[in-house]
Amino acid sequence: MSLQRIVRVSLEHPTSVVCVAGVETLVDIYGSVPEGTEMFEVYGTPGVDIYVSPSVERRRERADTRRWHFDAGQEIIVVMNSPSNHLDDSHVQISYHSSHEPLPLAYAVLYLTCIDMALECDLNYEGREDRCFVDKRQWVWGPGGYGAVLLVNCDRDDQSCDDRDNCDQHVRCLQGPEDSCEAYRHVLGQDKVSYEVPRFHGDEERFFVEGLSFPDAGFTGLVSFHVTLLDGSNEDFSESPIFTDTVVFRVAPWIMTPSILPPLEVYVCRVRNNQCFVDAVAELAEKAGCKLTICPQVENRNDRWIQDEMELGYVQAPHKTFPVVFDSPRNGELQDFPYRRILGPDFGYVTREPRDRSVSGLDSFGNLEVSPPVVANGKEYPLGRILIGGNLPGSRGRRVTQVVRDFLHAQKVQPLVELFVDWLAVGHVDEFLTFVPAPDRKGFRMLLASPGACFKLFQEKQKWGHGKALLFEGVVGDERVTTISINQVLSNKNLISYNKFVQGCIDWNREVLKRELGLADRDIIDVPQLFKSERKKAVAFFPDLVNMLVLGTHLGIPKPFGPIINGRCCLEEQVRSLLEPLGLHCTFIDDFTPYHMLHGEVHCGTNVRRQPFAFKWWNMVP
Repeated sequence: MSLQRIVRVSLEHPTSVVCVAGVETLVDIYGSVPEGTEMFEVYGTPGVDIYVSPSVERRRERADTRRWHFDAGQEIIVVMNSPSNHLDDSHVQISYHSSHEPLPLAYAVLYLTCIDMALECDLNYEGREDRCFVDKRQWVWGPGGYGAVLLVNCDRDDQSCDDRDNCDQHVRCLQGPEDSCEAYRHVLGQDKVSYEVPRFHGDEERFFVEGLSFPDAGFTGLVSFHVTLLDGSNEDFSESPIFTDTVVFRVAPWIMTPSILPPLEVYVCRVRNNQCFVDAVAELAEKAGCKLTICPQVENRNDRWIQDEMELGYVQAPHKTFPVVFDSPRNGELQDFPYRRILGPDFGYVTREPRDRSVSGLDSFGNLEVSPPVVANGKEYPLGRILIGGNLPGSRGRRVTQVVRDFLHAQKVQPLVELFVDWLAVGHVDEFLTFVPAPDRKGFRMLLASPGACFKLFQEKQKWGHGKALLFEGVVGDERVTTISINQVLSNKNLISYNKFVQGCIDWNREVLKRELGLADRDIIDVPQLFKSERKKAVAFFPDLVNMLVLGTHLGIPKPFGPIINGRCCLEEQVRSLLEPLGLHCTFIDDFTPYHMLHGEVHCGTNVRRQPFAFKWWNMVP
């Protein structure tokens, strides 16, 4: 929707202008008025619509052929809806009248040449152009919103090329509704801020647009394009604008997928001592019906923490959706895997690294999770909320690096919640929480590690005469591990005291999560877990049960090696009793030596690409 153009007419000579179909031209008849004028008439040739707008706030009226009182507040508005066949083939005539004279005092003539010109794009998210009367200069969120969506072309269609497609000026595949790829020239972008469109005789000139970068600090994600018609008829002066049309695109955000969405592909590293673990993950992936990708040791160089290296999400426009891997700034031995092995055709890549390369353990993506869709404090979060770990407000502890927080915040559609993790040695949110699907209520449960629930379970077993049952019985291949009985655990004052501290830290997060995610206690399941202190920070005392792999209804849970009572691990039995009524299938995977002893578990050693949300991000209101 372009602004009105003002045209001034003259009594001395006709005025010729170019107008644009469907765009209003405001005719100023007051610059040259014969003396004694009291009224005026205005009419136009067929195809020219003329309206008179009074000075008072009333609806405009068609001019027709009647006379109008001459009032300095009157506006004459001219609109043509069809392009001209010839130069000056339409006109408007204004006649000035006095009540004392039978004939007009004077005439003013305006010749019109109409052209059809506009910037058109998909404004209604339906993959088609829409020339409805909406303000294309605005981008409006929500179910009734409108605006064009632009994808960042961050995949790599030419596998022989080392760069992503948004790093060069070649078009190899169109990130639009078109399937074909032709030889398109680069005409705008970066150092090319303007382009002169050549005259053509067809119906339209088509341009394709690709995004180069995601929303971030200093970039809202909005990109404006303008087309301007210039009058260059007078060689003695610079060109003057006749018409401008503007359309605003929003760059599609990077979106995370929560663990309750259906899995598509599981990633795991094969290292020198985890073959049984890889086999167990492969079997679980087969049960869940999803693809398995194994990163070999020659590529991971014995870095097994594939959850920490990357986060798998996606981008979406009405015409196309494709996955995008977010590469963490941790830069371990796995640092080349996302770029070398995952980036490819229709699989994008993005990363953020601080300029000084100062990162902490919190910048690994085990510390980056997202909740399922929630409603909290009267506001809907249909794509969930991103959860990252940091320190307490005002403290000097560890935090996620600023460039990563800025990037996540700028995506807008999954607002951040920062939790308290600085009490943990590794410092990741996946050490004390996860989400599993559920058939009722909100469609999920949040699982929280709970020392209190573990002590309660052990006290019950002790009461029933099982105090001598041993933890870590059956651990194979690690001489550093010694068994410990329920009685010894419950008599260890230091362990009890430390876990009261840990429970307090988890309870702090519990209240934050209840408030920010709109959860009640019935939406939360307390999973028994104990922690111990190493260098004044917490690590899991036995394999961390909430640090699990969620593949639909199939759960890969760290085998806790808990006390064996009546031939069964009481920790496993407790977890089954909590989760199996939800229709979930629990598989306990031995990760003790290759992961747990290195302060990680099943979730830390795996990663999952999942189906995108059914909900379209542009239908939400941030």
